[in-house]
Amino acid sequence: MTADSIPEAVRKPRSKPAAKTINLALQGGGAHGGFTWGVLDRLLEEKSLTFEGISATSAGAMNGAVLAYGLAVGGREGAREVLAAFWRRISDAARLGPLQPSPMDWMLKDFSLSSSPAFAILGFMTRLLSPYQFNPMNFNPLKDAVEQSIDFDVLKGPDCPVKLFLSATNVRTGKIKVFEKDEISVSAVLASACLPTMFQAVEIDGEAYWDGGYMGNPPLFPLIYNCRSADILIVHLNPLYRSETPRTADEILNRINEVSFNSSLMREMRAVSFVTKLIAEHQIIDPALKHVLIHSVANDKLMNSLNAVSKYNADWDFITHLRDQGRRCASDWLAANFSKLGIESTVDIDQAYL
Repeated sequence: MTADSIPEAVRKPRSKPAAKTINLALQGGGAHGGFTWGVLDRLLEEKSLTFEGISATSAGAMNGAVLAYGLAVGGREGAREVLAAFWRRISDAARLGPLQPSPMDWMLKDFSLSSSPAFAILGFMTRLLSPYQFNPMNFNPLKDAVEQSIDFDVLKGPDCPVKLFLSATNVRTGKIKVFEKDEISVSAVLASACLPTMFQAVEIDGEAYWDGGYMGNPPLFPLIYNCRSADILIVHLNPLYRSETPRTADEILNRINEVSFNSSLMREMRAVSFVTKLIAEHQIIDPALKHVLIHSVANDKLMNSLNAVSKYNADWDFITHLRDQGRRCASDWLAANFSKLGIESTVDIDQAYL
């Protein structure tokens, strides 16, 4: 066969897909954040995809801050390396624990199974005693991992390639606090991830903060108001739907947490749906209002199979299993939806959230 006989469509080199810019909304979920790591790792391989803004909470805040720092200092490959190193540090901290025995020591040891008796003890302890009682020295193994993984001066500097928004809950007022720009710090990250049953409230400028998931998991409004891209990709860690009614005490508490940690997102989705319909029906014409496009990566089947205390399981095999599942879900999402970015939502908001 000669070159002339080859059909033109075959002879032409395949064109690269047009570049797309999206915003990321990263949920919290403790060690389940390993799933988000996998999603981000796969997205970073897609060179036609760039990120404008990241709104994140709890474990999502850690992933988001590490991602932003990695992009700033090493581009895509640098971000992948920094994320991998961060999660290895988290796993090592849980495996080794502090050098001197303490009430936290047994809590941070290597838990290979989410059904381990140690996990049951941990869950019981957090309901019986406050962190001010079982952890009076306020030891937090996450702090060292975050400090070793991120130079926060870089995130505050002009070279940070993404807009970063980290949310926490103000303990005194009950309002959401969104840390951004010069407010981004190790304390802001720890505040966003401060589960009140596990850690003492994080104090910043005289205010005490708990996990951001109570008021925004994650909040979408920082991305809507501050970013030009209309596309928001939500990485879910808390299942929206469960087919079975919980019956045990642990199952009930777990579902209560899932519902409460999804509630703020559901409320924002109602507002997004309302404004979107008004724009589509030309009932409002205001250039300040943006037609927001919603996308999501989730694996409810996986998350439904995990119990609540597995969020404390930082065993490396478990974390990398979640990472691999996240990569697979992100690959499936890209294959099905990349071409729709900038054009339409790939989630039926009314069906999924309302």
